[in-house]
Amino acid sequence: MRALTYHGKHDVRVDTHPDPQIVNPRDAIIEITSTAICGSDLHLYDGVIPAVLKGDILGHEFMGRVVEVGPSSTLQVGQRVIVPFTISCGQCFHCRNQEFSHCDNSNPAEKQDMSESLYGHPMSGLFGYSHMTGGYPGGQAEYVRVPFSDVGPLVVPDHLEDEKVLFLTDILSTGWMAADQATVEPGDTIVVWGAGPVGLFAAQSAVVMGAEQVISIDHHPHRLELARQIGAKVIDYTQTNVLEALLEMTGGQGPDAVIDAVGMESHGFENFNPIDTLKQKVGMGADRIGVLRQAILAVRKGGRVSVPGVYGGFSDKFPTGALMEKGLTLRTGQTHVQRYYRDLLKRIEEGQIDTTFLISHTMSLEDAAQGYKNFAYNQNEWTKVVLKPKWAKGRQEAGRANIANRAGLSSAPGSVPAGSGAVVDA
Repeated sequence: MRALTYHGKHDVRVDTHPDPQIVNPRDAIIEITSTAICGSDLHLYDGVIPAVLKGDILGHEFMGRVVEVGPSSTLQVGQRVIVPFTISCGQCFHCRNQEFSHCDNSNPAEKQDMSESLYGHPMSGLFGYSHMTGGYPGGQAEYVRVPFSDVGPLVVPDHLEDEKVLFLTDILSTGWMAADQATVEPGDTIVVWGAGPVGLFAAQSAVVMGAEQVISIDHHPHRLELARQIGAKVIDYTQTNVLEALLEMTGGQGPDAVIDAVGMESHGFENFNPIDTLKQKVGMGADRIGVLRQAILAVRKGGRVSVPGVYGGFSDKFPTGALMEKGLTLRTGQTHVQRYYRDLLKRIEEGQIDTTFLISHTMSLEDAAQGYKNFAYNQNEWTKVVLKPKWAKGRQEAGRANIANRAGLSSAPGSVPAGSGAVVDA
């Protein structure tokens, strides 16, 4: 099969790999119909996540058709499924408590020491990520083996095209959990740092949950325009003093809850410390926490801080004093996808949530390296890249219209029209 393979920092290639095989009775083999490049994939691409090895197959947002099942799988050949990026056994303490991303059994015993030494406990398994999380082959491929297939995959109806349900696998569920952990209540002001995929879905989720005011912070014009289209007010942090603006927009009190949807590679924000970048570049493991630092300072006393953004190491100048003195509630974590995906699927079917507005480019899997490069360096125009393993290299096909062009809105100057679903011909 063909699969997107890690070869080193800023070096990913589509190579030929052996087809996956059933290993355990609860396994299933999925033929991928759609997969996507995630913002957290860029942490691998940039070389800031440890224990990623040459030859690893990347990708954790994927869906497809079941082509083979083990004797204990509850799936059937031919079913169409989305697959959560977290791998969960369904039987351990955490899975029984719907903390699926904390599963005790999905990270193989021989891989657990790496994360246990860094975090105090072994982490659960994730598709297509670090060997700290099991080293499982990912879904930016033609086929993937899905362990515990009786727990993770969700069968989706054929009348919903891939683009409407693909993001249940990660970013839609992650955005929803971020808003859920922010405890959105009527009358609240919710502020989201980052108008990338997770940040946009977190803002959309807060709107759906009934927040009175949702504010999105970024500097990319097209991404800020997408935030406006889903009902958020926006702040361009390059043009505005963010802390002063938030006080003014909340009557001097500060937002009720804040969401850091950026994570460990934040840059450009006020209170950003360039020493973080230097330490990260030389391998000292310091996460850049400019966004988290600012969010904690901005939120009102007694407020809530939700962190879906990925952090992986250690941080300098964390505002512990502000966290304690202001009496803040801090909630973090990888997403418990299975806790949310059924409710979100229903909301998609009922038209409450649309995910297609985010997709800017659809490409062949064979063009994935180009997709990574553009997603990393052309973030204004490249908001989300969907890869199609069955497409021939360089194939051109009309994209799907989205919220922006259905409403007749134009994108920022020089950007890809919102929702054009542009397809790159390599």
